Amino acid sequence: MRALIIFFCLLISGLSLTAQTEKTEDSLKIRSIYDMSLLNGKSYEWLDHLSNEIGGRLSGSFNAQKAVEYTKAELEKLGLNKVWLQPVMVPKWTRGEREFAYVQTGPGETRNVNITALGGSIATPDGGTKAKVIEVQGIEQLAEYGRENIEGKIVFYNRPMRADLIQTFESYGGCVDQRYSGAEEAAKYGAAGVIVRSMNLRLDDFPHTGSMSYGDTPVEDRIPAAAISTNDAEYLSSILKIQEDLELYFKLNCEQHEDVQSYNVIGEITGSQYPEEIMVVGGHLDSWDLGDGAHDDGAGVVQSMEVLRLMKELNYKPKRTIRVVLFMNEENGLRGGNKYAEVAESKNENHIFALESDAGGFTPRGFQFTAEDTQFARILSWKHLFKPYLIHYFELGGSGADIGPLKGNGTVLAGLRPDSQRYFDYHHASNDTFEHVNKRELELGAATMTSLIYLIDKYGLKNISTSKVERPD
Repeated sequence: MRALIIFFCLLISGLSLTAQTEKTEDSLKIRSIYDMSLLNGKSYEWLDHLSNEIGGRLSGSFNAQKAVEYTKAELEKLGLNKVWLQPVMVPKWTRGEREFAYVQTGPGETRNVNITALGGSIATPDGGTKAKVIEVQGIEQLAEYGRENIEGKIVFYNRPMRADLIQTFESYGGCVDQRYSGAEEAAKYGAAGVIVRSMNLRLDDFPHTGSMSYGDTPVEDRIPAAAISTNDAEYLSSILKIQEDLELYFKLNCEQHEDVQSYNVIGEITGSQYPEEIMVVGGHLDSWDLGDGAHDDGAGVVQSMEVLRLMKELNYKPKRTIRVVLFMNEENGLRGGNKYAEVAESKNENHIFALESDAGGFTPRGFQFTAEDTQFARILSWKHLFKPYLIHYFELGGSGADIGPLKGNGTVLAGLRPDSQRYFDYHHASNDTFEHVNKRELELGAATMTSLIYLIDKYGLKNISTSKVERPD
């Protein structure tokens, strides 16, 4: 009996020592990942080229194709096991000549305002659209005014992002329906056009574009839609309070074309032990055309590429297949994400994990996950390894748009969550440019993503009892 007790004590001691050794090894490995990213990173150089040599990369554009060719060539330089292009048909919308708008408060009395066409909008008539304005605080308020008060007018949606919400993406979600569905709903009441307050927490002169939809609205009933800067939204709202009969003129020159072929850019390191278990890391290669898409989502693209480069530089040989996917057409269609999931299903591929970076290149705070409780418990057991890097946010509740179609069959989805307080200052606007991305913050994000991929590759994500000792499977 005594011998048996001694045996179990030694066994427990051995397991504890093994676990402690693994934690030390993991801590050292993660330290080496951060060191490599911060001292010998490539992400900032890649972003410089995407932003300053290529620029805005709207789906179906010449710049989008240049970005495909550039990132494919850079991935090939890394010596990955495979690099390929995945064809996908994408929408093609062009902005045309710069938009123009003014508010007319009296005969010969006008003030120019800053606007930009929403992605997918039709053009105004050749001479532009000029009409009286009715201000509403949201789509639901249209019914209160009715057709008799809306018909022939320009609907001005002016519900702002809530400044009291700490989670800025929650604030964005609370008003983005005005942008996406505002024209579709206003057209039902006979509106002549739509002007939407920019999705921005800051007061400035930059109008923010973004996708919109006409739904099932017949082509002949569609109306032009544009975003107005937050400063000009404040002005328009204030002047409407004292002069309800003022008129607004705006001119859009955009055009929707036939779909064109583009590509997702994919590269992988094939797993050494479990090659059939696939882990995806990615961002979207397309951007809006106003700036150069540095934060949205050039940062996510280069961080994802850097994950595989860091593993190669550190001579880490993953057990599982790690695949970088640079998705095309997240901004105005999600065609790339849907195509990738469709092909994966047709090939019966086993995706165990997918991580997306699509929230800007700011200081990383942690991750959000879509996972089962036991899977999330395993992930939480690694949280202490990120504490030295001030990474503390590990929460259930979301991931990324492009990887969303992979949900199901036990696949864990995750989204990198940088500090978001400044993100909507630049989101979809002409000031989303390279100089607004901090090199160190970008590199910290790449290292954070690589560290999580490393841990999941090493330990896997099979459902386990939370009381068991964490060790490699």
